[in-house]
Amino acid sequence: MTKSSISTDVAIIGAGPTGLFAAFECSMLKMNCVLIDTLDHVGGQCSALYPEKPIYDIPALPKITAQELIDSLEKQIAPFSVPRLLSKTVTELRGEKGNFILTTHKGDQIHAKAVIIAAGAGSFGPNRPPLENIELYERYGNVHYYIRYSDQFKDKDIVIAGGGDSAVDWALALKNKAKSITLIHRRDRFRAAPESLCRLDCAITEQKIHKMVPYQLHQLNGDHNGLNSIDVISMDGVVKTLKADHLLAFFGLTTNLGPLESWGIETHQGRIPVTPSTCQSNKEGIYAIGDVSTYPGKLKLILQGFSEGAMAAHAAYSVVYPDMALHFEHSTTQGIPSK
Repeated sequence: MTKSSISTDVAIIGAGPTGLFAAFECSMLKMNCVLIDTLDHVGGQCSALYPEKPIYDIPALPKITAQELIDSLEKQIAPFSVPRLLSKTVTELRGEKGNFILTTHKGDQIHAKAVIIAAGAGSFGPNRPPLENIELYERYGNVHYYIRYSDQFKDKDIVIAGGGDSAVDWALALKNKAKSITLIHRRDRFRAAPESLCRLDCAITEQKIHKMVPYQLHQLNGDHNGLNSIDVISMDGVVKTLKADHLLAFFGLTTNLGPLESWGIETHQGRIPVTPSTCQSNKEGIYAIGDVSTYPGKLKLILQGFSEGAMAAHAAYSVVYPDMALHFEHSTTQGIPSK
């Protein structure tokens, strides 16, 4: 979308899973809304970082990939034709409840009566290992910090560096697709779910994954055709060379709230404290849901973000329609518009 001026009831900052579901809840309450996201597509980290990763704790869905979840949420809001401002970062938020003005870095202005912030962890980027020429191999497509599609690793030699869930989960996910997988970590202990660690031990025993500990990345080797090997070094200085077509470096993400911290909204350790019953921040008419919000007992789960989206939408109703009482109805009674 080009530079525009939009008037709406609710502006939703963030088009990840919680933002998408908040749009559904607002629409069901007959409030117009618009989704705004820095990325060029909806889905947030689910689509950008791990679209093929399975999720097991969405109610009634024993297993669903992150991208399938986003696709389903898109279908859910499709009847409402919710507009989106993608590749747009909200740089300024001013005004008061009933009359907010949001401005994007490209000059768009959104006039909204209420604001729901579903910005996840804010903007994010990878923690890059300090290796010479790593940017060169990033451009060649040999170094990865997150995975969108796994087919690129079919029959390839893969080195995975890291000790957390992402490293272990992707080693397991690729073990029957890649030609070889070497998992390296500077410690002999991995920080992953117990079930994943059991599966990793089995894969190592079956020689589907080779584990090298305690080792860390030392040097990338290649030519104009790209990466062909990686040197790793032990804690006592022993260097070994591993054949490698790709390096998957999982050392976490750097995140920050960016311009949000200048909007006068209270933050604490990169999160927005909210009232649990309404998800309202310290500023009336501004709500925060999903990973960006915090309160006592908060669980950073997608399903809790969905609940928060519903609560924030219901709380925003009194801002959008201050003279109307909200009579709660179940979706089976309300129905949805037919396309």
